[in-house]
This record gives sequence, structure tokens and C-alpha cells, in this order.
Amino acid sequence: MPTRRAGLDAVSGALLAMSRHLQVRDVLQTITASARELLDAKYAALGVPDDHGGFAQFVVDGVSDEEWKRIGPLPRQHGILAAMLRDATPQRLGDVRADPRFGGWPKAHPTLKDFLGVPIVDGEEILGALFLANKNCPEGERPEGKCAFTAEDEALLKTLAAHAAIALTNARLYERSRELTIAEERTRLAHELHDAVSQKLFSLRLTAQAAAALVDRDPARAKGELQQVAALAAEAADELRAAVVELRPAALDEDGLVATLATHAQVLDRAHAAKVTFASAPSVRALPASQEEAVLRVAQEALHNALRHADAEHVEVSLDRRGQGVALTVRDDGAGFDPSAVRTAGRHLGLVSMRDRAAGVGGSLTVESAPGKGTVIELEVPGG
Repeated sequence: MPTRRAGLDAVSGALLAMSRHLQVRDVLQTITASARELLDAKYAALGVPDDHGGFAQFVVDGVSDEEWKRIGPLPRQHGILAAMLRDATPQRLGDVRADPRFGGWPKAHPTLKDFLGVPIVDGEEILGALFLANKNCPEGERPEGKCAFTAEDEALLKTLAAHAAIALTNARLYERSRELTIAEERTRLAHELHDAVSQKLFSLRLTAQAAAALVDRDPARAKGELQQVAALAAEAADELRAAVVELRPAALDEDGLVATLATHAQVLDRAHAAKVTFASAPSVRALPASQEEAVLRVAQEALHNALRHADAEHVEVSLDRRGQGVALTVRDDGAGFDPSAVRTAGRHLGLVSMRDRAAGVGGSLTVESAPGKGTVIELEVPGG
């Protein structure tokens, strides 16, 4: 029997493991594995309901991938599983097969006996149910006709489920926030690419009109204009292909900061007359998620200012190693401005927003500019 201190350490370890993950699937898997290990069960599962009488997600621990494939499709909400998702009451059974609600299982399903289930609840909403089965007991110590899971096990699992509700809710909020960020990014890129394609098509239309006007009185010039039409049409087609390939969210989680910034710079380079370049030092390391998010948003704001307000011809974005962190530099040769005047003009050019983002992750933002001299914005974040 584990000591009270060992039990607390195990719970603490399980909670820390849950807090490390932000993706819902990872959180579900960590909760399930932690519960099985904590209470020394052979099997564990966690089901999240959908709106159609089944499970939207169902994760297991203690069953191999091969065994899971043989078991077949996700279980439906029936029997004891349905009871757990309708009634926020823990269930502790000596033999789940003897319960009147038991509805059987597929042929390849492992045999379950001892059963302990607790709901995962947020307020009045049942987010899911956590199940354990077949507690590992030393030979001769399994209680005859009773559940091997004790009342203490049930209390421990309820504590874990309460924290699991918080972890699961946070993960869902994170994913929702990320979806909103992705939607915002798609809108931003859509505007940039729309501008680029519109400019090409407008030029194509004017050139075609000029060719039509020249075709009778100056065939040679008309031929030249038609060649220009062909070139503009090819460029417009390239822009449309770029839209299909690159109009996607800036996925920091999947692509990393360097690749995300490089893609963003490529899109803006196509969409604007100004030349936009990106360079990164090979030594740049991954940062904590919040810092990478801040670097990306500051880069986007600085690029927007340079391309929309400064009338720049060249914009250079660079990322360099700075201790354990990085330094982002956005440099343009545009109109420039007086930073001291901007400081008294409220949130002009988004500088206050950029400074807020920097401060929010323990970083610092510096701005160097003067009328007619371009602008250099540097963000430094500490890393982790």
C-alpha cells in the first residue's frame, strides 16, 4: 500500500504532466495514462461525448495499437458508459459484467472486472468520463466479490478528474484561440494576395485595351502590347497559384517561428512592389510558445507599417540569436518618422501595441527612425 506522501507525490506528478500540454488530444492521453499509473490499474480509458449518441474522442491506456485495431470502431454511449455521461456520479463496481446496465463488448475486447469511473465536470457540464478497470492486486489480496478499487482510490481519482477538467478546458480555450488567430492570419494574407492579383489584372486589362486600340494603325506596337498581356497573364496566374499554396495559417506549432516568418515575408514580397526579404541565423533556437507568438505579431505589425504607411522600397526582416533568446529586426528605407512625436500621439503606427507585446513576454522593443531616414524596429526576447 503506498504511503500518503507517495500518493501526494504521484498526484502532483500527474497534475504537472497534464499542465505541460496544450493540445486537447495530448491532454486526454496524459490524463488517462496518469490515472492508470496512479491507481495501478491494468486498463484506463477516457471518453468525450459528441452530440450524436457516440464519442467524439475516446483514448485508452493499457491496450496496444494492435489490440485497439482488433476491437474495432469507437464505442457508442450505452450501458455503464452512457450512465457516466448522463449522471455525474462516480461508479465503483466489483464486476462490471454483473451490472444490469452492462451491454457487452466486441469479441476482441479485453475482459474487464473491477471498474471505477468518475465524471470530468466543468460546472454543470459533463466534459467526459474517466474509467479504470482491473486493479493490479498481489496474489491472494483481491477481495472476493468486492471491487479491488477502494474508497480512497475513488477519492484520488475524483481529485484527478477535477484538475483534468481544468486542463481540458484550458486546452480547448487554447485551441479555440489558435483557430481565431489562424482566421485572422488567413484574412490578412487574403488581403495581401488579393491586392497583388488585382493589380496584375488591372494592368492586364489596360494593356489589352491599348493593344486593341493599336491593332489597326500600328500592328507592331500592338504586337508588343499583346506580348505584355501574355506576360501579365502569366504573372497573375503565378499569384493565384501562390494564393492556393500559401494562403494558410501561420502555424507556429507545426512550422516553427523561422519557417513561419519566412513564409510571411514571401507572401508580402509577392503582394507589394517593395522588396521584402527574410534572413535567420542558423543558431536561432525554438522559444516558449508565448514568446514566438509575440515575435510573429511584432514582425507583422512592423511589416504592415513599412508597406502601408512608410512607402518603403526595401524591407529587411532578420532573426538572430541573442543569448538564450532571439532578436528580431525589421528595417525599411521608407519615409521614417519622429519617434518622440509618436510617443505623444497615442497608439499611432501600433508602436504601443508592439511594446505591450514585448513587455508581456519579458522582452524589450527599440525604435530608431527619423523623417526621410527609414525605420529600424528591434525586438529582443529572453528565451526560456
